[in-house]
Amino acid sequence: MELFHHKHPYPPFIPDTATKLIVGTLPPPRFTKREFKEDDVDFCYGSRDGQLWIILNRIFDLDLKFENTQQAIQQRKEFLIERGIGICDVVESSRREKIDASDLGMQKVKLRDMIAILRENPKVDTLLFTGGNSKNGPEYFFRKYLKESEHDIRLKIISNKSPRIHQFLLDGRLIKTVSLIAPSGAANIAVGSSQLYKDIKKKNPEFNTLDFRVLQYKEFF
Repeated sequence: MELFHHKHPYPPFIPDTATKLIVGTLPPPRFTKREFKEDDVDFCYGSRDGQLWIILNRIFDLDLKFENTQQAIQQRKEFLIERGIGICDVVESSRREKIDASDLGMQKVKLRDMIAILRENPKVDTLLFTGGNSKNGPEYFFRKYLKESEHDIRLKIISNKSPRIHQFLLDGRLIKTVSLIAPSGAANIAVGSSQLYKDIKKKNPEFNTLDFRVLQYKEFF
C-alpha cells in the first residue's frame, strides 16, 4: 500500500524580531494537497478546525478574518512581525496510511533541524509547544530530535504543573520551552479533566475549554 507523503506546506516563518517560536507538528493533509475549505487560511495554523488564531484573536483583539484570502494571511504575518513571534513546526514531513490530521497516524517522520534554526535566530529565547510530550506531540518530537542529534542538550524541568516548563542551554544561551494545551478539539478531554478547569467551571458555569486555553496562552504570549 502506498503511503501518503504528508509534507509541511510552509517553511518556518521567523521574523527578525522573533523572541518566541510557536512549535507544532503538521497542518492537516488538505493543506499539503492544496485543497482548502472556504474558511481555511492558507498559512500556518490556518485550518478552520484549529483554535490557535481564535485564541490569539481574543487575547490581542486582532479582528482577524477567517477566510481563504490574501488579506487573512497578511493580517497574521503582520501580527507575528509586530509581536516578535515566529512559527516553526518541528516536523518537516511524514507518511500516512490514513489521510487525516491525527498526530498518532504519522509514520517515517522527518524532523526539522531545530538547533540550526535556533542558531540562525539568536533572539529566540522561548519555544511554545502547541501540545505536550504525549506520543507524536511537539514536545515529544523535540525530545526525540535532541536525543537523535549529536547535540549534547538536555531539557531541565522548571515546572511540572500544566503547562510544563523546561529550559536548556544552547551555546551559553538559555532557552525556555512551554508545553501548552493543544489548540485542537482533540485536547478538550485533557482540558476537562484539569482540576483548575473544574474549579473555574464550578464558579462560572459559562466557562468553556476555549476560555481555558485563552487564559493559559495569555500568560506566555
